Formats: sequence, structure tokens, C-alpha cells
Amino acid sequence: MTSYEVARMIDVSAVRSYHSIKDIKSLVQYAKKYRFINVHILPTWVSMVADLLKDEGDILVGAPVGFPSGGHLREIKVQEAKKLIADGIQEMDMVINIGKLKSGEYNYVLDEIREISDLSEIIPLKAIIEINILTDDEIKKACELVIKGGADFVKTGTGWISGDANIKRIRMIKQFVGDSIKIKAAGGIRTKEEFLKLYEIGVNRYGINIKSAIEIVESFDKNTN
Repeated sequence: MTSYEVARMIDVSAVRSYHSIKDIKSLVQYAKKYRFINVHILPTWVSMVADLLKDEGDILVGAPVGFPSGGHLREIKVQEAKKLIADGIQEMDMVINIGKLKSGEYNYVLDEIREISDLSEIIPLKAIIEINILTDDEIKKACELVIKGGADFVKTGTGWISGDANIKRIRMIKQFVGDSIKIKAAGGIRTKEEFLKLYEIGVNRYGINIKSAIEIVESFDKNTN
């Protein structure tokens, strides 16, 4: 893979509470330089980033719904999703209701995913399941619900929960879902070696902090593998 091909698989993000307008503008500039596929920011910055990227057709604007806990009321998540769409979002990452999942309230989780998926229409939806706080059986059930709900990706985490890249569990997810849904790996991905291991498993997209994303991209040649 070339560095450009790698960058086209990475969503770079600035979604921590302390990220300022300076951080967001810097993120956008790095995305333009390296051609990362997605700039992922908190909802308050979406309209600004959409304007900054209006002439960059190949760099998408992304933001989360129900972030970072997933415990928002369903009605609030729906209104948040509507506002993100109005502000110019092009991809949406929604945290599923983890507490409802762990309580066995599967219909609630399914209906919520389905409602947001139907609302977003042509906007790709990535459903975040937070694998570092789930059992293997809960991960499989979450994947099943995400697929049934019509999301485009199952995303492994928000990056707010401690833990490493958890390659073993992502391999399990791929074995379970096959080609029925795409996978976005996020949280704890820091090295080229981790990137390649996940790529070999079949990961389609990565959520990586900007520092690590640049280091990974620059570790690949610009022209050849």
C-alpha cells in the first residue's frame, strides 16, 4: 500500500472535551495535507468544518451521535442526528445504548439503530459498540443488532474507554460478521504493525488520533509498498 491508500482508510479525529477551535482547524489542515478520508469532530464544530472542507470533495465531515456514553434518550439522539445532517455531516458514528444491550433490552437497541439508520438515508452510519467493556457474547449480539438495524459499519469503540487495539477481538468480529457489514477499528491503534494486522483481518476503516495517524501514513512509501 502507498501512504495515500492508507490515508484513505483513516478517520482522523479531535473529539475530546478540551479540543479547541485551534485544534479543529489544525486537524483540517493535516487532513488536507495527507488526504485523510474523514475529519471527525464533536457536533459543535460540524458547520465550521463543513465550510472549511467545502472545496475538498474527497474529505468527508464526520461527527458522533450519543457520544461518548450512548446513554442519551432515543429522542435526543434523533434530534442530534437531524441537526448534524442539517449542519453538513457526511458520515455519522452513533454510540449504541450499551447499558440497554448489557441489560438484554435488545429490541430497544435494535429500534434505536434502525431509527437513526433510516433517518440518515444515504449518509453512512457507523454504530459504535465499545468492545473493551463487553463480553464476547455481548459483542456478537451487538454486531447482530447493528447488522439488523441497517448500519453500514460496526465500529469497535469511541476511544474514550481504556484499552489497546484489541486485535484478537476484532478478528473474532470479522469471523462472526463475514462480509455482511464493514468494520471500523478505533481506540488504541498507534503503530504501522497494528494497522497492518487489522488490515489483514479485513478492517475497512480506522479511527486514529492525528499524531499516530500521521506517523502511520508517513511509515508507508508515497509511491510503492
